[in-house]
Amino acid sequence: MITVICGTNRANSNTHKYASHYVKELKNKSNETIEFICLEKIQNCLFNPNMYSADHMDKELKNIQENILIPSQKFVFLSPEYNGSIPGVLKLFIDALSIHKLKETFGGKKAILTGIAIGRAGNLRGMEHLTGMLHHIGITVHPNKLPISACHVALDETGNIKDEEMLKVIDQHIDALLSF
Repeated sequence: MITVICGTNRANSNTHKYASHYVKELKNKSNETIEFICLEKIQNCLFNPNMYSADHMDKELKNIQENILIPSQKFVFLSPEYNGSIPGVLKLFIDALSIHKLKETFGGKKAILTGIAIGRAGNLRGMEHLTGMLHHIGITVHPNKLPISACHVALDETGNIKDEEMLKVIDQHIDALLSF
């Protein structure tokens, strides 16, 4: 199983548009089950006073962990640039999961990272921060990180990626994950 994680809770985000493209292409290229976790949809189960107690873990989050994350062997993390790093909700998501079955959820698994930014750097710094966190919890990160700069320019008015070069680079990134 491969899980694509849209690392923002912002509604109608560019990151969600790119993540949806990854999901579609992975389903076209792989016979594996492809899951999609959009933090916009689960943000309410993350932040509560008991989030660091395995006995009080939110039921929806525990269900996601048990039925999607633990069976997954590979992850695609797409993260926009927020204040020179990743969104706090993505860090909170990882933190909330770390209190229950950490090794089963993340240990020995693989990931690729895509940074999304309107600016020039494509969230390079954020991907490095995320790499450090993922290494700490046992995930091996593919060295080919994809920084997408000026992300809005490659999208058409319906939110689909129109730029042929961008489509080609994403396709190569997906191939790297599948052979990783």
